[in-house]
Amino acid sequence: MIESVKIPASLLPEDGRFGCGPSKIRPKQVKALAQAGTTLLGTSHRQSPVKHVVASIREGLADYFSIPDGWQVALGNGGASAFWEMACASLIARRGAFGSYGSFSGKFAASAAKAPFLEEPVIYKGEYGTCALPEYTEDVDVYAWAHNETSTGVMAPIRRVRGSVEQGALTLIDATSGAGGLPVDIAQTDAYYFSPQKVFGSDGGLWIAILSPDAIERAATVEQSAELEGARRWVPPFLSLTKALENSRKDQTLNTPAIGTLVLLDEQVKWLNEHGGLDWATKRCAKSAGILYSWAEQSDYATPFVKDTAIRSNVVVTIDLDESVSASAVVSALRDNGIVDTSGYRKLGRNQLRIGVFPSVKPDDVEALTHCVDYVVEHLH
Repeated sequence: MIESVKIPASLLPEDGRFGCGPSKIRPKQVKALAQAGTTLLGTSHRQSPVKHVVASIREGLADYFSIPDGWQVALGNGGASAFWEMACASLIARRGAFGSYGSFSGKFAASAAKAPFLEEPVIYKGEYGTCALPEYTEDVDVYAWAHNETSTGVMAPIRRVRGSVEQGALTLIDATSGAGGLPVDIAQTDAYYFSPQKVFGSDGGLWIAILSPDAIERAATVEQSAELEGARRWVPPFLSLTKALENSRKDQTLNTPAIGTLVLLDEQVKWLNEHGGLDWATKRCAKSAGILYSWAEQSDYATPFVKDTAIRSNVVVTIDLDESVSASAVVSALRDNGIVDTSGYRKLGRNQLRIGVFPSVKPDDVEALTHCVDYVVEHLH
């Protein structure tokens, strides 16, 4: 039986939350939620008090991402997983090309493959820990990949596939764990979509998408065609991007949202913008990630999982441990000391730590974490 390891208090981080989603929620966000308890929670999302919160979120995100003229911020129920199905219903006209290099980037491609009204997708597949982007492909109208593969800690470049604009194809980027913590030029995308439980320190169950004029037009065209085609393509109201946009422009969602999620998100967007916006956040995340990668490279038992330094994520860091060190034992010992959510992605099945270093996580706490891991490894029996 493994004896518990007591980490000295002097080594512990101020805050021991390092989850990759749900992520750390700051105390001021919780305070804002408490204040909303008697004014917003339990009230209608179609009335002005809650709609003001949604408007603040949309305006704050537009500023944060410096969105071009004509691009719009939309939001809806169901999280990024629901947006995959919405994209299949409303944005892919016939066929898509996908980059698949982890659990989450592969799921959107799988949804497209199952849609009976779409042609078989073209999938550019890479091994876990690598990045595989779609290349120019004849007869496709969508290119899709993930900005950050949450399962593996791979960060992908965001730039349109050469020739895709002339082809009339859209670029759809799943940015769930990367949005807000990694650099991006929104003009290189048509739908940059994410959930708020990562960088934006909120709860799940909501999707946010920054949509180009071409994406908005595509959704309207596809859904109008679906009405004419009848049973061949079904776009239920919940998966209608045009309906989501109609509601977003009114600063509301199609169905009742979790008001608490909106309050937490709004507070986080304000905090990020007040501290310097996307530029500040990306530098802070890069600093924290750099601490972990440098520590692992100098360690005699830890190694960065992603070998190519150009695609190592600055928001989700994956570290392999030597087979002589049990990652599960390390994770358990850390949890016993109040340091939580450092385990690797379950489906990867590696002897690995996975650490979220979103903007809410202080770089000093990341530094403290490395000392705590060293202490645990030294004292495990």
